[in-house]
Parts: sequence; structure tokens; C-alpha cells
Amino acid sequence: MAKSYWLVKQEPTKYPFERLIADKRTTWDGVRNYQARNNLQAMKKGDRVLYYHSNVGQEVVGVCEVSKPAFPDPTTDDARWVAVELTAVRPLKKPVTLELIKNDPQLRDIPLVKQSRLSVMPLDAKAFARIEKLGG
Repeated sequence: MAKSYWLVKQEPTKYPFERLIADKRTTWDGVRNYQARNNLQAMKKGDRVLYYHSNVGQEVVGVCEVSKPAFPDPTTDDARWVAVELTAVRPLKKPVTLELIKNDPQLRDIPLVKQSRLSVMPLDAKAFARIEKLGG
């Protein structure tokens, strides 16, 4: 099965990537947007995920991997919502800022730019690789 690529957003004041590195893995729960939920449901074990610090920093800071696909979100009794488990892979050597992404001709049309409020979004393999390259 082909690997898919994603980007998740989190405020670094709530759960910075450094904490994911220390914890090694986390449950990505609490998502209450239907489009983001549908993206969580589409994630498969082994898919690669870019970790984006939103609001403060506004930059891609690390790479993680889906280690457990969608399961019922433990933060609610509502069966409509799901979570996934993410495992840290590595931090980027240098953060890739939103400004850099917006100014890169290869990236300016990705969902991070076009659907900026979405917290879980798909990326194509080329955009994922480009952001990784920019991050060293």
C-alpha cells in the first residue's frame, strides 16, 4: 500500500515537538473539525507526518509517523470523532517557516497556505520532500 503524507498543526505552548521527541509517541486527539477528522481517518500506519507549530512560530519543525491508525477519540464519548497515534521520527535541522513556504513556487498552493485553519491536512509526496529538504 502506498505511503501518504500529512501535516498536523499544534500550538507549541500546548504540545511542542520537543515534547513529542521526549515522549516518543502521542495520541493525536481532540480534533473537532469534520475535514480534519476525515484526514485522520485516512491515515495509515507508516504514513509520514510533518509537525507544524501554529500561532507561535508558524513553522514546520519535525517529522513523525503514524504508528496507530484511526481509533475512537478517548477525549469524547461521541463515536464520530477519532484519534491516531503519532511517533516522533526527527526534528528538522532548521525550521521551515510559513513565510518561506508561501514564497516557494513549489509550495505556495499546498493546503497549509490555501486552508490555513485546517489542523490535519494531506500533502503530496513532492511537497513533503521539498519541506524536508528546506529543513535540512
